[in-house]
Amino acid sequence: MTAQYDPKKYGKLLIDTSPGAIESEEENERALAIIDGLMRKDEDSLSPEEDRLLRMLVVLVEDFEEKAYPMGESNPAVALRELMREHELKQSDMVEIFGSQGTVSQVLNGKREISKAQARKLSARFRLPLDVFI
Repeated sequence: MTAQYDPKKYGKLLIDTSPGAIESEEENERALAIIDGLMRKDEDSLSPEEDRLLRMLVVLVEDFEEKAYPMGESNPAVALRELMREHELKQSDMVEIFGSQGTVSQVLNGKREISKAQARKLSARFRLPLDVFI
């Protein structure tokens, strides 16, 4: 038998935790600590009120983090530049994949798209999914 949701118990949880729109890293950390505490409980031992509070806090944290740490659209040229930096590669190290120094330069500067054939080679070279480069 599933426990019934009690608005009064939920109201007490809300008073105790005082959740609201997260506007700072400190508030985010506090919400994450509450989430962590709730998640440490066995899923079956969460009351309906705690489950509701947990779901609300997750939404608030996700909203804050999407705004505070935007991912942006994927950009294959940016990904390639970052991979080259991480692996300490120069443009000349990419000529084998792109065919010429000029093509490497055009791709890295966003003036030319990475072809599917080049993306396959990059995927194999860096052992990453093909869609990183397309």
